[in-house]
Amino acid sequence: MNSMKFNKIIFPFLILLVFGCGQQAELGTKKNPIKMYFVPSIEADKIITGGNEVADIISEKTGYYFHVAVPTSYAAVIEAMGTKETDIAWLATYAYILANQKFDAEVALTVVRKGFDKYRGQFIAHSDSNINSLEDIDGKTIAFTDAASTSGYIYPSALLIEKGIEPEKYFFAGGHPQVVLAVYSRKADVGCAFWTPANQDVAHDARSTVIETYPDVMEKVKIIGFTEWIPNATVTFRKNFPAEMKEKIVNALLEFANEDKGHQVLKDLLEIDNFIRATDKDYDSVREAMKLIGNDDMLLVD
Repeated sequence: MNSMKFNKIIFPFLILLVFGCGQQAELGTKKNPIKMYFVPSIEADKIITGGNEVADIISEKTGYYFHVAVPTSYAAVIEAMGTKETDIAWLATYAYILANQKFDAEVALTVVRKGFDKYRGQFIAHSDSNINSLEDIDGKTIAFTDAASTSGYIYPSALLIEKGIEPEKYFFAGGHPQVVLAVYSRKADVGCAFWTPANQDVAHDARSTVIETYPDVMEKVKIIGFTEWIPNATVTFRKNFPAEMKEKIVNALLEFANEDKGHQVLKDLLEIDNFIRATDKDYDSVREAMKLIGNDDMLLVD
C-alpha cells in the first residue's frame, strides 16, 4: 500500500479517535448517568439505600441511568448544583433558596408529609433538665443541624434573635439525628431540628430518626418550643437541565409516589407521602420571613 492511500485511510480514523475521546456520553446513559444528590438529613447509609431504590424505579419508567450520592453537608450539595457535579438534588427548604440564589437552581416538586406540604422547626431539651421554654435557652449551649438548614438553624436562630434570647454558645452537629443525640447525651442543652404533626398519636419529628437505636428517645428528649410554619423540602434541578428530561423525571416521580411500592419506598426513605408540583414563587414566604426579622442578608451568603 502506498503512503498516499495509507494516509487517506488512517487520517480520518485518527480524527474520529481524537475528537470522539473528548466527547462526553449523552446525559442519562450508563456512561454519563444523571447525578442525584441527597442532603445528609438522616443516616447516609439509609439514604443511599432508599435513594438507589428510587433511582432504579425512575430508571425503569424513563430509561435513564442515575447515580445517587450523599455529600457530607448541605453546603456541599448546594455547591454541586453550580458545578454540574449534580443534576438533581433533594434539597431542604433553605438549601433550595440558596441554590436558587447562587446558581439559578429550579424547584420542580415540594414533598408532602402526613398530608402537609409545610413543617416547623422544634426546640428540644433533655427531659431531666430544667429547660422548659424558649426563655430558658438564655445562656445555654445549643446544637443546630447545619448552616443551610431551615428548621435546624435559620428559623430557630431568627426566632431567638427576635425574642432577644442569647445562648452562651452553639455548634453545628451535622444533621437532625446528630442534634437529637447531642441533646440525648447532654453534649448540648438544647437542640433545633425538624417537626411535623403526629400521625395517629405517633410523634413524627427528628427524634423518630434515631428511635430504632435509642428506643427511649421520646422519653429522654422533650419539645420546648416551635418555629413558624415552613414550606416543605424540594426536588430541585440544576440550571439548564434539559426540559424534556426534567418533565419525564417529574412525571415518573409523581407516578411512583402514587404506587403502593413507590409510596412505601419514599415513606421509608424520608417519610415522604407524595409530591406536589412547585415553582420558585411558592418559596417567597421564606424570603419574606427572613426580611421581616431583619435576617435577609443570609440570602446573600457566598
